[in-house]
Amino acid sequence: MPERRLALITGASAGIGEAFARYYAERRFDVALTARRKDRLDVIAQDIEARRGVAAITIANDLSKPGAVDDILATLQENGRHADVVINNAGYGLPGTFENTSWQDQADFLQVLLTAPCELVHKTLPGMLDRRYGRILNIASLAGFAPGSKGHTLYGAVKAALIKFSQSMNVECESTGVHSTAVCPGFTYSEFHDVNDTRKQMNEMPDFMWQTAEEVVEAAFHASERNQAIVVTGGVNKTLAALTKILPDPLALNLMKGQSAKFRNTDG
Repeated sequence: MPERRLALITGASAGIGEAFARYYAERRFDVALTARRKDRLDVIAQDIEARRGVAAITIANDLSKPGAVDDILATLQENGRHADVVINNAGYGLPGTFENTSWQDQADFLQVLLTAPCELVHKTLPGMLDRRYGRILNIASLAGFAPGSKGHTLYGAVKAALIKFSQSMNVECESTGVHSTAVCPGFTYSEFHDVNDTRKQMNEMPDFMWQTAEEVVEAAFHASERNQAIVVTGGVNKTLAALTKILPDPLALNLMKGQSAKFRNTDG
């Protein structure tokens, strides 16, 4: 029996990452799940294997640590596997302003959300090109289109970089069988807002602004298969992304200044 293709998902212990793992498993992909919480990964993997009859490999690792990407890929190699799909989902928001957070926290943030995803793509891409099949999904954000806000200072900048990176990879890999897509959700139900201490603000947002992780993943999957360079998930988010392109920069920035407190925690 031919070996199933394998999807490697970072930040797979909850939220959008877990939803990706379950979605790809439903489509008969084996999955490799990596995050820091091994106990949580093991529970998800056991459930996936029992429900879907596919292999689920767990790799507990911290992407903020040097060598983490090499360790993850080495574990796949030890299992005789390679990544056919790479989903760069691991991420978090860093509360506070740039001045009242430590540089080490900011450096770790950049490592997890930007450097590690680029490294993972760089090191899996040659094999994808050789096999003439690959899917790269970089989980960016609607924040990558919006003006900068007070607090979580590098978040929008990193997400904008992931969007541009994904576009460039999409062009570079044209006609190779390798697809690259930036996935840009807006507000999504997950643990993300508990981790970055904005749950109170999020609870005040209207319901129509929200999507489920499953809705985001389904849109992302189909966009990836179409080789769409960027997908903004959800009708409301598409409208907001379009507005960022037509509003004059000074007006957009002033609007962001007025709204930042609703979704950003600037306490150190």
